[in-house]
Amino acid sequence: MNIGLGDRRQTILLVDADAHARKTLRLALEASGFSVGESCSTREGERTALRIQPDAILADLMTDYVNHGATLPERLHAVGLTIPIYIVSSGSEAVINAVGLHELGVAGVFLKPADAAIIIETLKIRLGQQLDHDAHA
Repeated sequence: MNIGLGDRRQTILLVDADAHARKTLRLALEASGFSVGESCSTREGERTALRIQPDAILADLMTDYVNHGATLPERLHAVGLTIPIYIVSSGSEAVINAVGLHELGVAGVFLKPADAAIIIETLKIRLGQQLDHDAHA
């Protein structure tokens, strides 16, 4: 099953240092018709996002935020990309309470252990609305 316009499959970029978490989510997303790219860090995620220009990004931002200061949303915004980014993290509450979602440029948050079915349903709804808006523009 393809998601999106015609034969175009929507692409999701997973950014997480935990290879097992990436694999689990990748398999669920691919089974639901998404194409999936993977990166293990913010820096690699930034390069991959610039290369593949995904429709959305699911990222565990805690490690890179604490260690490097700039988050993936901040890095992508600085180069002009406005890709919806969702945090998937066990440490999201600390970032949200300290800075707030809007300030980070985050579209939403899923706490680990993440429920793949909820993530997939959210992406289908949110990206479907985005595609409907783009088609009418």
